[in-house]
Amino acid sequence: MNAVAKIDENATKLEMEAPAQPAAAPVAIAPPVQPASVPVKNKRRLGRSLLMIALPAALVVGGGYVWVTGGRYQETENANLQQAKVSIASDTAGRIVQVDIADNQLVKQGDVLFAIDPEPYRIALAQADAAVAVARVGIEQLRAAYSQATAQEKSATSEVDYAQSQYDRAADLAQKGINTKSALDQAKNDLDKAKQQLAVAQQGIISAKAALAGNPDIETDRHPTVMAALAARDKAAYDLAQTTVKAPADGVISQASSFKVGQYVGSGTPLFSLVETGDTWIEANFKETQLTHMKPGQKAEIVVDTYPGRTFEATVKAIGAGTGAEFSLLPAQNATGNWVKVTQRIPVRLELTDADAKMALRTGMSTAVTVDTGVSRGFPAIFGHATAGEAK
Repeated sequence: MNAVAKIDENATKLEMEAPAQPAAAPVAIAPPVQPASVPVKNKRRLGRSLLMIALPAALVVGGGYVWVTGGRYQETENANLQQAKVSIASDTAGRIVQVDIADNQLVKQGDVLFAIDPEPYRIALAQADAAVAVARVGIEQLRAAYSQATAQEKSATSEVDYAQSQYDRAADLAQKGINTKSALDQAKNDLDKAKQQLAVAQQGIISAKAALAGNPDIETDRHPTVMAALAARDKAAYDLAQTTVKAPADGVISQASSFKVGQYVGSGTPLFSLVETGDTWIEANFKETQLTHMKPGQKAEIVVDTYPGRTFEATVKAIGAGTGAEFSLLPAQNATGNWVKVTQRIPVRLELTDADAKMALRTGMSTAVTVDTGVSRGFPAIFGHATAGEAK
């Protein structure tokens, strides 16, 4: 017997000698407990139903409240900042000899911008002064002529009186037969000549008086000839003063990069622009449906795109006379009958009341405007008419 068979035989004996183990008792399995699922499901369904009802109701109530109490503030982003732009030109023609400005330079009212060669205008002023002096001398000569005409009229009057006396004496002698008829005719002829000379002297007085504007005692500088010379002199002085061009207001120089010394300019020719910083306003284009309760004097807030975190105060100054389409170069026409209603926009001018804003803002900037009309939409009435409530 080999070793493997011996091991198997020993193992078989051990299994036979081992005590028998009792059979395990069967384990009792409890029946499954049914959870109380029906009440929980009902509660969940009820919560979901309430949520589905409450959420739309809250949205409706909230939206209705916002709509009813809204409409007080009218907003638009179709707005731009505007500043007055003045075209600078010279009232006199000439060559530029001095330039004291540069492009985008800030100037004050009265600052010298540029100067034109003043020498031709100084010469013209000297000529005008000489013309005034000549006119005054002429008036003195007219006074002398009037005095001479008056003296001649007195002399002619004396000659008439003498000739009249000689004629009367000759006529008396001729009547008595002492004097001849020829002597009487000679006396009559002398009387006629004296009367004619008197008439000429009187016409000379009238002419001399007319030359003195009908008033022999007129002041020299009140005579029309002298006044015309003085006016020409003032014009020459004005032209000389206009050779120095000054800023008409506070502002910023624009479009002056090509303006140089030596350039010849004509009278009235625009040279560059001055943007006035002291005259700033907002032009906001509101829809026509936003103007129901808008009127001048209402407060507004301005937000400039350049300064997004800053708000400027403003006031409604005026509402435009018509829509932008009415003042366009080619107004819209409805000749074909194909008409579609489009909400129009009307420009509203707002005046900035913030003193610091005028220096920080530049013309053409985009802005957002909010106007406080002080009037909300209100609750709808029974018959469908909306009532507007004024905010206190």
